[in-house]
Amino acid sequence: MKKFLVATTLIFILSNTLHAQDKYLDKVQTLDSTIETLYVVISGEAGEKRNWELFNYLFTADARLIPSGPNESGVISYRVMSPDQYVETSGVWLEKNGFFEKEIYRVTEKFGSVVHVFSTYESYRSESDKEPFTRGINSIQLMKDKNRWWVVNIYWTGEREDNPIPEKYLPEN
Repeated sequence: MKKFLVATTLIFILSNTLHAQDKYLDKVQTLDSTIETLYVVISGEAGEKRNWELFNYLFTADARLIPSGPNESGVISYRVMSPDQYVETSGVWLEKNGFFEKEIYRVTEKFGSVVHVFSTYESYRSESDKEPFTRGINSIQLMKDKNRWWVVNIYWTGEREDNPIPEKYLPEN
């Protein structure tokens, strides 16, 4: 009886895991759909829950998210987080305050299994906002296996007065 319960529990857990994979597989079939999902899944109005299960699904098991910029002393530094740590440290703020990040330009480089996307973004507090409150560049490293795209790392920094986004990373007007 004990073996039956253990086996049944394992089958239940495995089937739920596979179901989660199946329900999101279409979100990671192309480079475009993967990047689009990355931006959409963190975006939403104040009070709107995010799909953190889908967010985590985008990343490899050892993926890292690395924001960088000046600290309180003005020294450029960085912080390394797992996707789960990002959700723990930023998830509540995003949901409470409202946040929309939109890609406005992209440069993609590929070599073998290495794919690098320089993705220029604008950030808004609400989808109805006319002007972004900040802009920056996400340096996104991805990999494609036989079935899907994976985000390996995201390293980013915001635009500042002393660090404007170069014209070559902005859309032509």
